[in-house]
Amino acid sequence: VQLVESGGGSVQPGGSLRLSCVASGYTYSLYCMGWFRQAPGKEREGVAAIDSDGTTRYADSVKGRFTISQDNTKNTLYLQMNSLKPEDTAMYYCTADLFFPTDWSEKTEYSYWGQGTQVTVSS
Repeated sequence: VQLVESGGGSVQPGGSLRLSCVASGYTYSLYCMGWFRQAPGKEREGVAAIDSDGTTRYADSVKGRFTISQDNTKNTLYLQMNSLKPEDTAMYYCTADLFFPTDWSEKTEYSYWGQGTQVTVSS
């Protein structure tokens, strides 16, 4: 499975961005896909995840601001990010796994990772 992210960039506080992640390869059995982020000097943390049945999960820090979704016809995962804050600045990674995660926010639960796309929120 290969994952390729796009859509990162620089935005002012309060702005919006939409990240995309295109999956290719052995994709039809992917059970869970998600987004993680990693700021300089910090651990990689879970942002949001979505199961193959459409169940979504979010970190408390992004609830109400970010929306995860997927288009199975295009093998594409999205992360709509609104009301962005400087603390959202990080490299954002797309991730996926074939199995249901015990803890969706634990990075070791996922087998496949993209290369990341940078999001910078600054005035």
